Amino acid sequence: MTIKGRIHSIETCGTVDGPGIRFIAFFQGCLMRCKYCHNRDTWDTEGGKEVTVDDLMKDLLAYRHFIKASGGGVTASGGEATLQKEFVTEWFKACKAEGIHTCLDTNGFIRHYDEALDALLDQTDLVMLDIKHMNDEIHIPLTHVSNKYCLEFARYLAKKGKTIWIRYVVVPGWSDDDAGAHALGAFIRDELGGKVEKIEMLPYHELGKHKWTAMGEKYELEGIHPPKKEVMEHLKEILVSYGIKANY
Repeated sequence: MTIKGRIHSIETCGTVDGPGIRFIAFFQGCLMRCKYCHNRDTWDTEGGKEVTVDDLMKDLLAYRHFIKASGGGVTASGGEATLQKEFVTEWFKACKAEGIHTCLDTNGFIRHYDEALDALLDQTDLVMLDIKHMNDEIHIPLTHVSNKYCLEFARYLAKKGKTIWIRYVVVPGWSDDDAGAHALGAFIRDELGGKVEKIEMLPYHELGKHKWTAMGEKYELEGIHPPKKEVMEHLKEILVSYGIKANY
């Protein structure tokens, strides 16, 4: 039986979701409910379209020269790709057979640690892990779930020796506080054992707001605008003070 995945969309020449030029599959389905989600239409686990690994590889291999020449690869994003870990594993296996770098972009909302998860990580060269906030009193209202799952997954990745990039979205009034940046820096320095290559600070943007409106839903961050450069620089200085490379 051919395993199938459910995807929302594909970006063939992405440059912001991992190193180099990347072929990005945005997988359908997500269990977090982030207030600033710019892919609101990926939440429904039954949405999107069904594809096979062969379908993805046919599209991908047309761009193989550009991808490999740039030091790029493929990225499984979303939505949340780990909800379809068996399919992503098979896709990554096919990519690695072609000598193509693999990256998993995940929110870390992992509730079950099993052989299927380990099989996926075995085929993953880089994990880009979103940490929304270190303080659960902020994290829960921002995402509707506890950060304990993400932080435990970060520790698990470090224990397995995986290469990690941390992504931290800076949302004014939510995740632009000094305490949150200090807590994140200390967590990475003290608990992840040097496995984090860098932190990508992502300034909040409003580009996905129209999707909420189109779906007839209220966008709760109405009136919040992207953070100022001086705020980004200040938070970067805090993170760098913990011996961590950070950029935005």
